Amino acid sequence: MVNVKHIMAGFLAVMLSACASMGDGDKVEKQRAILDMKNDVLTQLYSKKPDTRSQIAAAPGYAVFSNANINLLFVAAGTGYGVVHDNTAGSNTYMNMAEGGVGLGLGVKDYRIVMVFHTPEAMNKFVTSGWTFGGNADAAAKAAKKGASVEGEAYYGDVTVYTFTESGLALQATVKGTKFWKDKELN
Repeated sequence: MVNVKHIMAGFLAVMLSACASMGDGDKVEKQRAILDMKNDVLTQLYSKKPDTRSQIAAAPGYAVFSNANINLLFVAAGTGYGVVHDNTAGSNTYMNMAEGGVGLGLGVKDYRIVMVFHTPEAMNKFVTSGWTFGGNADAAAKAAKKGASVEGEAYYGDVTVYTFTESGLALQATVKGTKFWKDKELN
């Protein structure tokens, strides 16, 4: 039984590092890769929900994250990266994320998160403390442009959060915590 746990832990580490990696390169190349991901995600969001374009433009700021998540029976884990854009200052804060949780599920998925901050205080609090707790229940079966997933939209005080699956196969119901923090290398 111990060997199975070690194998599963190794598998989890390899899957998460492969799925949520921004790739190799120097600081500028990594920043560019994150900004390209941000632009692609916003284009997808605007095509699915056109009203979000004006909502994001009018907001003090927003964040876009790419995340890979794996769920093996009772344990869920994920890792990712992204950027918070301050619309007022025109500046970017590059961030990382990790999540862990417990619940019932099985699968691997690559998904995107867009957070719209409706007050400067909400954005500043997120950048400085970045910790959230939440429940998650979803189903996804998607590869490239084929398949389907359940898309999400949630409101947390002064923040609207949009999520959508890029690819993966998952059926899960978990309670998890997510930690966001500034990337020391990229800021």
